[in-house]
Amino acid sequence: MTQLAAPAGGIALRPDPRAPHLGGMAPNPAFAPDSQRIVTLSFDDNALLPMLYGEHDRHLSRIEQRLGVRIASRGNRVTISGGAEGAGLAESVLRSLWQRLEKGDATGMAEVEAALRMADGPAEDPRLPLADMPAIRTRKGAIAPRSRTQVSYMDMLQRQEMVFGVGPAGTGKTYLAVAQGVALLMAGRVDRIILSRPAVEAGERLGFLPGDMKEKVDPYLRPLYDALHDMMPADQVARRLVSGEIEIAPLAFMRGRTLAHAFAILDEAQNTTPAQMKMFLTRMGEGTRMVITGDPSQVDLPPGQKSGLVEALSILDGVDGIGITRFAEKDVVRHPLVGRIVSAYGRADAAAEGRTASRGKIKE
Repeated sequence: MTQLAAPAGGIALRPDPRAPHLGGMAPNPAFAPDSQRIVTLSFDDNALLPMLYGEHDRHLSRIEQRLGVRIASRGNRVTISGGAEGAGLAESVLRSLWQRLEKGDATGMAEVEAALRMADGPAEDPRLPLADMPAIRTRKGAIAPRSRTQVSYMDMLQRQEMVFGVGPAGTGKTYLAVAQGVALLMAGRVDRIILSRPAVEAGERLGFLPGDMKEKVDPYLRPLYDALHDMMPADQVARRLVSGEIEIAPLAFMRGRTLAHAFAILDEAQNTTPAQMKMFLTRMGEGTRMVITGDPSQVDLPPGQKSGLVEALSILDGVDGIGITRFAEKDVVRHPLVGRIVSAYGRADAAAEGRTASRGKIKE
């Protein structure tokens, strides 16, 4: 059996006599050519195989479960069998994971899930192959996209002066925005990072909390601190906070300021009022970039109060220089169960809205 030339990444695609006709492979009359496929991959570094397969082959099992294929491993060879589409996706996932390993990047279950999300999308997407996806580089390493929507979002963060990232929790909206800010600060393209969010609620009534102002607002800004510590060593974060290169403040502190040569992020923006949102957006000065993130389905404003984020999205959509990325449940990059929980709540909310609408029609 003649072995085909190995593609990039050290993976050799071997013909299988049972496979349908693909690039010189013999057709198998037992399977319809458009419905079944068998592919065997060979890997040239046995030391990396345990990380590719996962403990007790858990990575291969997850790919099987998600794509509906069968994967058999023997030594440095993996055979994928199943529907043509599923087998092709599984092959793409294994290739991308192998290329990560060859570059020395970590490959755990989170990376497997990311590769599955990236592979399972429109075949015509010009951003493939997966190995060529963009990355945000910080001193703690490169941060790569974990969903196709994240690819668009990262592209937008690099190109646009103002970006809205909206969608469910766990889709990486704030995390990637902080990463982009850190990368620009390290490269000297901005002088400082400003991280803001409404504290407690849109009215920001903090007086009942104990401590000074920093102690009052810190618990509500903790997600921003956590993201920063993922991008930079702790001593650098502390030093830059003291020097003012990194500023974390509640939204009320933005009033009256002009932000120049800064990377400003407004998180949890769904809890701003229209006036607060307009105030923040108009703080933009020379050389500044802004990112506004939030989840319109999680508004904590009083009943009847319109969200500043929802209003801004309707007013600013299509304005030159402003980009909007909309994430969905399928883009959740936390534990897979989080995505299913978000989907379940979405269905429940839709059903409740349907019942409300039905009652309204009956009254009419």
